[in-house]
This record gives sequence, C-alpha cells and structure tokens, in this order.
Amino acid sequence: MTAALSVGLGLGMTTALTGPAHAADTVTIGYAVSKSGPSATGAGITTIPNYELWVKEVNAAGGLKMPDGSQRMIEVIEYDDRSSNQDLVRAIERLATQDKVDFILPPWGTGANLAIAPLMDRFGYPQLAVTSVTDMAPDFVKRWKRSFWMLGGGHDYAKGLAEVLAAAKAAGTFNGKVAMISVADGFGIDLVKGARPAFAEAGLELVMDETYPLGTSDFAALMSEAKASGAGAFVAFAYPPGSFGVTKTAQSMGYNPEVFYIGVGGAFPIYPGIADGKAEGVMSIGGVDGNSPAIQAYFEKHTAEIGTPPDSWASSITYASLEMLQQAIERVGLDHAALAEEFSTGTFETVLGTTKLEDNQLRDLWWVGQWQGDHFTAVNPADRAGATAPVIPKPEW
Repeated sequence: MTAALSVGLGLGMTTALTGPAHAADTVTIGYAVSKSGPSATGAGITTIPNYELWVKEVNAAGGLKMPDGSQRMIEVIEYDDRSSNQDLVRAIERLATQDKVDFILPPWGTGANLAIAPLMDRFGYPQLAVTSVTDMAPDFVKRWKRSFWMLGGGHDYAKGLAEVLAAAKAAGTFNGKVAMISVADGFGIDLVKGARPAFAEAGLELVMDETYPLGTSDFAALMSEAKASGAGAFVAFAYPPGSFGVTKTAQSMGYNPEVFYIGVGGAFPIYPGIADGKAEGVMSIGGVDGNSPAIQAYFEKHTAEIGTPPDSWASSITYASLEMLQQAIERVGLDHAALAEEFSTGTFETVLGTTKLEDNQLRDLWWVGQWQGDHFTAVNPADRAGATAPVIPKPEW
C-alpha cells in the first residue's frame, strides 16, 4: 500500500506521502531533510537511508507495536529542506500544525538540529538530535526538556584526537606540531573551541589555526600553508565537501603528513573512492567496533536493502535512535510527554548494544577512527572494548 504525492508548498520544497493520510490504524511520521543542496551528501548517506530502511522493516513486520498489543503501519510525510534552515523551519511548522504528524524525525547536521530545537519544544515533540555535535547539550536539555543529543560535543572529539596525537608524540611517530583548519559553521566552531585547549593540555603545538567559509571549494592556499608549516599532523574540522576537497588537494600537491585527520565524510563508505583508493591511515571523527556481531549484521542488512554500506560513525547511531523510538512506542504509546520520559529514563536494546541516555545525552561513543584496510575502525577511546590501535605515520598517498 504505497502512494506518492508531490505538492508545492510555496517554499521551494516537495512532500512525499507514503500510504493514505492519517488512517486510524496508522502512525504518521514526518521529517524534513536535505535531499538537495550542500548538505544532501551527508543526509543521503547517514540519515535518509536509515529512515527508509527502518520504515520498510517495521511495515514488513506488520507495523509499530502499541502498548495494547495492536500494530499500526507507518505513513511517512517527507520534505526536502534544500539545505536551508529557513525552509527547514517552515517544513517543521507545517508538519506540526498542518500535517499534524504523530512524530517528527530530525534533520541532518548540527546547525539544522539547533535551528529547529525551539520549534520542536514549542510544539511538544521529542527531538532525537542524532547528527548534532554540540558542547551545549547539557544546557540545551535544561532549556528544551524534550530534546535528546546523541553525538557528543566538540570537546569530546577534540580530546579524543588530542589523546591519539599525544601518544604518537610520546612514541616519536610525529613531531607534536598541528596544522588545523575549520569550517566557519556550527560543527567547525564547536570542534575548534574544544581542540585549542585540548591540544595545549596534551602538550601539542598548534602552528596553524585557520577557518574557511561554508561553501569553499578551493583549498590550495590553505593546504600550501599547512604543508609549509612543518606540522606533522593536519586536522580539518570540515563538512563532507571540505573533507573531500582537502583530501584531493593534499594528494595533488604531494602533502603527506604523519597524521591526516578530516571531519564529517571521512567515515563515509564513499571516502576510499574520493581518495582514489588511498584512504589507508586517514583518520576522522567517529568509528565503529567492526567485531561487534550487531554492527556486522546491521552493515549487511543496510548494504543488502539500500545497495550501499552505511557510514562508520553516525549511521548506526541514527538507526539505534529509531530502535529506541520503536521500543518506546511499544511501551508507552504515542503521547509526546510519555515518549520523552521514556527516552530520558528507559533502557533500550539497539545495534549499539544496551543503550541508555545520561541527562538526555548518549555518552558511550567513539571519538576517533581510522581507515585500516577496507574498514573505518574505531581507535579512541583506546581503553574501550573494540578499539583498534592507530597506525601512525600514515602510508604515503
């Protein structure tokens, strides 16, 4: 039972509706996500495939289970926010006030989730901000009590990277100097705020600290400066276009520091292709425990159903958030207050293992990963079960 409907909103967006609207025996789930524009790469790898996979699985099994034992099929209302926060906000308002969906899934990206947080709070919807990296999460959960932040803060990832670099410096595998660039947007700003003190505390010397505007496509000048700096580690807190751009530029100019670390996109399954088959040793944000049977099964399922593997950072966390939603609905139903309470206090079995939020935040996360062979594997926290030792220096491009 599938139908498709395309409707102009006067906002430059479209909507897709799966199934008949608001049938009594269904659950309507809506979301606005970047299907076009600069954020479409990230959304198209991390967010949209997991939403589609989960809905397909749930409906194939007869629908979401309710507390009374009945089941309801999922209907989806979807909007393209065109990578515009203005369009995103309008879409969320429409989902809440006109479509009156039962639940709203989050958009992709830190800035997008921050943009809708006040609206979600105003309309009473729980917000599972699964792709938002922010050090402000402890403050946000006090301001927006039904918000849940599941990807950690910039200081977490920066501290993890600092630990990896400090260990390499102590081992004599890199010179302790870091060249850092960052995108002048929510993600990059949060990461550099955490990185500067973390690097200093770890005894690392920051010899370059430059920002670049969102939408930058030419990285030649920045990479030339990094190469000339003498730094043994290059760090780019970037969105996918930047992560891919600095990789290609570094290869073209023969820039091969002992540590090459990029931001969002480094854990994407398309990265080895972006790196012309030379991803070995590249570090990035996130990671997975490739030895986990649950992770292995998830990767196999995602690849079989979607046609491509998930990313090795936020994809599994996104899918886990949907498993949490499914289990919470089975326990308490669709009431938003009850769902928010369940997310705050409940324990869930997910692809990540036994999952429980702390102060509305997921804290059991991987901070640094590295391409080793055909897999992007977690290397920090080094003392966490499933961690792999990093390889430093990285091989030549």
